[in-house]
Amino acid sequence: MQFWEQELEVLDRNKLSQLQVKRLKDTIARASQSTFYKSLFSKKGITPDSINFVEDIRKIPFTTKQDLRDNFPYGFLAADKREVIRLHSSSGTTGNPTVIYHTRHDIASWANLMARSLFTAGIRDTDVFQNICGYGLFTGGLGFQYGIERLGCLSIPAGAGNSARQIKLMLDYETTVIHAIPSYLGRLYDVFVDMGLDPRKDTQLHTFVIGAEPHTEEQRRRIEEMFGVKAYNSFGLSEMNGPGVAFECTWQNGLHVWEDAFIVEIIDPDTLEPVPDGEYGELVMTTLDRHAMPLLRYRTRDITRFLTGDCPCGRTHRRLDRITGRTDDMFIIKGCNVFPMQVEGILMKVPQVSSEYRIVLETINDVDEMIVEVEIKNDLTDDQYRSLEQITKRLVHEIRDEVLAKPIVKLVEPGTIQRQEGKAIRVFDNRKKYETSCLF
Repeated sequence: MQFWEQELEVLDRNKLSQLQVKRLKDTIARASQSTFYKSLFSKKGITPDSINFVEDIRKIPFTTKQDLRDNFPYGFLAADKREVIRLHSSSGTTGNPTVIYHTRHDIASWANLMARSLFTAGIRDTDVFQNICGYGLFTGGLGFQYGIERLGCLSIPAGAGNSARQIKLMLDYETTVIHAIPSYLGRLYDVFVDMGLDPRKDTQLHTFVIGAEPHTEEQRRRIEEMFGVKAYNSFGLSEMNGPGVAFECTWQNGLHVWEDAFIVEIIDPDTLEPVPDGEYGELVMTTLDRHAMPLLRYRTRDITRFLTGDCPCGRTHRRLDRITGRTDDMFIIKGCNVFPMQVEGILMKVPQVSSEYRIVLETINDVDEMIVEVEIKNDLTDDQYRSLEQITKRLVHEIRDEVLAKPIVKLVEPGTIQRQEGKAIRVFDNRKKYETSCLF
């Protein structure tokens, strides 16, 4: 078995905990230089000496996205601005953006984590790596770019969109590895077909890295089948640098989270207490190797769990299950809690439909309804067309059994559902907002 940094990746669990404690103490000392944490630590009496075990991190209050927005732009900055060489930011379309700052040390550390992650998935310096992701304030472009270069691959910084050009780049330079968001790859495959090409025969592709948006195992397997590749899950979030937080190894049995760089907790989002290993909860993360803007106990809102047991690859860093959704993605319909991923998992089992779908919540005759629209494939046979009514009934039944609320299912023609740049938007809530009054 090969490793990028064997000493760290197979570190004994006790020694790994000792390393985390040391780095957590250093992180608290650095964080106390920021306006936000200096005030928080003073109120709570927290110093580096408060930490003797990893579990002592629970003495520290949680940090939220709203905290980042409320302290925009420099309230979390823990370094002199002269030391900061880059920032990444969310769009901020609904208020102040969330901004993360990086020193040279932070960029180098992030690049190394990305290289380690890519190596873990079997990618080597002999590969030609095409990065089909936006460059700029979004972390997926530059985050991967620095990691690709650190690993030593020939990189193609293609950016997002323009599928015909993407395919030409793949053919001209014999691309072997692609990084893209899952929702885009279905569209890319359609362009291959329109051009009379088969990516399984006409390209050198063997590996995809997919991430940046939640997706089901069924969608991953569909991507692998369409392109004839192995698709590896990547997890990251801009508040923790971006990509490179956790990655699948070649065994594909969970995402190794790099515990020398992060402390990971999984909590019950209601009680805020830790959940037992193997149970789903909200992911909470702490940076351990970032100088400009350390974050402690950041509530990600992502839902996952720790996988138990050892990985056959030999790495000792704990594994996360795939992200099943976000606490803020959940919607309630007819009294039932629904995550979009539950619906997607059922849709992707039907070979006659594509990966393009949306969930529209509408008020019809004063009743809230869940309308699931999914595009059919553009190459259906006459027999498959005749079976669409039965497929619709099947989807209604299976979605109702899964989420306990009966949907309205509509199979629509290819190209009907509007595409978005970047991450796919799956849920559109058009329900009437009723005002209520109470008498006391």
